[in-house]
Amino acid sequence: MNLADMRAEYAGRDMRLEDLGSDPLRQFELWFKEACEAGVQEPNAMSLATVGADGHPTLRTVLLKQFDARGFVFFTNLESRKSRQIGENPNVSLLFPWLALHRQVIVNGTAERVSAVEAIAYFVTRPLGSQLAAWASPQSKVISTRAILEMKWQEAKRKFTEGKIPMPSFWGGFRVKPSEIEFWQGRENRLHDRFLYTRRENDNWAVERLAP
Repeated sequence: MNLADMRAEYAGRDMRLEDLGSDPLRQFELWFKEACEAGVQEPNAMSLATVGADGHPTLRTVLLKQFDARGFVFFTNLESRKSRQIGENPNVSLLFPWLALHRQVIVNGTAERVSAVEAIAYFVTRPLGSQLAAWASPQSKVISTRAILEMKWQEAKRKFTEGKIPMPSFWGGFRVKPSEIEFWQGRENRLHDRFLYTRRENDNWAVERLAP
């Protein structure tokens, strides 16, 4: 297999500065809607990069569950590696890889915990199995076999046979407040369109075109 021969020609529509809005969150909302309408698989899947106190970066995929003018929200085990690294260094990066549309969005910013009220409001909307998994999985910790994980899931199922499943104290969410948002549109001959929004004082945004 010759990886040098693996290439696709991008043919996205052109992006012009005058076509972009002044608010990158509005621009993201527009692109997100188009990704959903185009049938992109899990358009809310985003790569989350964190760096802990040791300076080593870690990357994984999480799911965007809310976004508004305040930022981008995901939920997780608060004792996981990502949560520990965010506690050590709140600077993070997000990547939305909408490959079917020859698009990607990169978000750089700082992550902070959402309120318990926000976390609970989302937790109660999760499927039963996902709620039980939050109790069963000691996320990021070493386990010897999958059987242990399944046993803990069954234990949680028996424990919460009746009534609603409460949100674990070690579970919650993070909101990424963006300082930069880049919109990337693939174009022919690798002459892609890239526009970078940078947050200025008073939450105003500057936008500039970047070379591909």
